[in-house]
Amino acid sequence: MKNKGILIVVSGFSGAGKGTLMKRLVEEYDGYALSISATTRAPRPGEEDGREYFFLSEEEFEKRIADRALIEYATYCGNYYGTPRDYVEKELMQGHDVILEIEIQGAHKIKEQYPDALLLFVMPPSAEELHRRLSGRGTETKEVIDQRMRRAVQEAEGIEDYEYIVVNDDLETCVQTLHGIVTAAHHVPERNEEFIEKMRRELRGE
Repeated sequence: MKNKGILIVVSGFSGAGKGTLMKRLVEEYDGYALSISATTRAPRPGEEDGREYFFLSEEEFEKRIADRALIEYATYCGNYYGTPRDYVEKELMQGHDVILEIEIQGAHKIKEQYPDALLLFVMPPSAEELHRRLSGRGTETKEVIDQRMRRAVQEAEGIEDYEYIVVNDDLETCVQTLHGIVTAAHHVPERNEEFIEKMRRELRGE
């Protein structure tokens, strides 16, 4: 029954492990495409342009906004983040499930444009664990970590807008859970209206 792909929006607190989960999901299961976001933040050690993100200047990013080349964009901790339109729509038409790792404000914009999008929110098992993971990165100052923790308080107020909550305690279990949710979403009746109508015609002998 799988035809057009599903747009999967994954959000979560910074430090919840979203990026690791998405990469593992793509590695372990076929049919997924991980959208690469554009951002104006500086690359972290080991990150490459065009792999983790498209790293743009503010001027370049704002030109893309003006050209309507992004399906959503938002600011987070003083930087722009956005999703390139052409890549997402091409992959969906090819039948791939496209994963967007974006913030809550961007997720709302996606849902307005793509009502069938599947919204998932990834959480750590506790606030203490969230702080430990942020500190464990070793790439951010205490001020930035505190800023991300304060932002998590704000984001916690918007979680009810998501269709599924996934607690990232054990990585492999969480990956299996995510894949199970997406697999089930492909069998929701409204995503299979053409198949259902075809079956009805066949049953009527038409």
